[in-house]
Amino acid sequence: MTLARVGDEGDAARRRLARVPAMADKEVLACAATVARQLRTDYPEVVSEVTTTLAREIDYLDADPIIHELLDASVQGNISTIIHVLANDIPVDHLQPTTAAVEYALRLAQRDVPSNSLVRAYHMGQSVVMRRCYRLVDELMLPAPAAMAVTLHISDVIFSYIDWITLYVFQAYEDERRRWLGAEGNVLSSTVHQLLSATDADTALFERETGYPVDQFHLAVIAWPADETSDLTDLDRAVRTLAAKLNSDGPPIVTAIDRGTVWGWIPLGARNRVVDTSAVAGLMSTDARTRIALGLPANGARGFRRSHAQAQAAFSVATAPNSPTGAVIGFGDRGIAVVSLLARDLDSTRAWVREVLGDLADDTPTAGDLRQTLSVFFANRDSHLRTAEQLNLHRNTVKYRVDKAMGETSANGDRLDLALALAVCEFLGSTVIGSDRN
Repeated sequence: MTLARVGDEGDAARRRLARVPAMADKEVLACAATVARQLRTDYPEVVSEVTTTLAREIDYLDADPIIHELLDASVQGNISTIIHVLANDIPVDHLQPTTAAVEYALRLAQRDVPSNSLVRAYHMGQSVVMRRCYRLVDELMLPAPAAMAVTLHISDVIFSYIDWITLYVFQAYEDERRRWLGAEGNVLSSTVHQLLSATDADTALFERETGYPVDQFHLAVIAWPADETSDLTDLDRAVRTLAAKLNSDGPPIVTAIDRGTVWGWIPLGARNRVVDTSAVAGLMSTDARTRIALGLPANGARGFRRSHAQAQAAFSVATAPNSPTGAVIGFGDRGIAVVSLLARDLDSTRAWVREVLGDLADDTPTAGDLRQTLSVFFANRDSHLRTAEQLNLHRNTVKYRVDKAMGETSANGDRLDLALALAVCEFLGSTVIGSDRN
């Protein structure tokens, strides 16, 4: 991205578009400030409502936990700015875009997400915020003319901000898209996306452009940094190293999706293979700076897409807040496939976990110990002795914890539900445990 160009465009936009707040009566400004103060009080709720709406209504904006986190940060920054403008009568032409808003636009450009998704997100967010402002103005119980004046003022301010910020981030998106596609090796990203998104994609064209045969078994890989010292070169090298150690049938296809994520496919030839996650972890043990998510080997163009979807599912679990997963996670690992499906609707999953586990769903050390003991007990086929050996506890302690845990769960929860709810808690942690949020 040419920062100078974006800066020039932003300056021009501020001069052309951001001429509000227009001169308004003191009473109007005071009422707008009152609305802003209430928005600040409700800030977490407003951010949650906007983020949830965008992720639900607009395709591509909830692609994975990392992108969702950037979306949330962008929404936080934009709403915070709107509150400051309304509360302090700050002209929009004095503002600078938040770092999170610009970074989110850049990531979407790097991932080939359509630009209209970005623009729609801002206008949809504007609608959510304005509806809340309408309610807050109504709660002021002003005379009709005063209420209309306040509403118009707030509408002008927010419209002006959205008009300016969308122009700015769209320009940043376009510049980054041109730079990203022009970068060496990233034309490949567009070719890969075409094969992933279209079931009738021209596989012959894909093979000519990439040199990668489609009619074979593929193992999809997603690699991302384990710490801040890792870069795209390290991620690319990790995927190619893994391919060599797995004795792949040729060089893998590797493409950078953004500055912190690499997608890869390792060719396995005509014969299917079992790829064990623990074995892969052993092969990659010397590379502590890279994390890897794996799909299952699958054949042909459909397998190319399916294995990648599985790797994305494993990636979504591995990148959940406080996830206990290791450096390598596979879709075929215990519980990952089902947990990744439940992670798509966290509100419903959180409520279901609470219904099944009862007080075991509390975010406390005691509840955590009980969940762990009961989960290991189930995994060891109800053996107190093997559970005690695995957890290094006395057998009587295990029995006490199991009895106590079973006593705190829902009376209607069967063993399958209990085991699944415990697995969800294990992998999704703080996103599903704690106080009931409904």
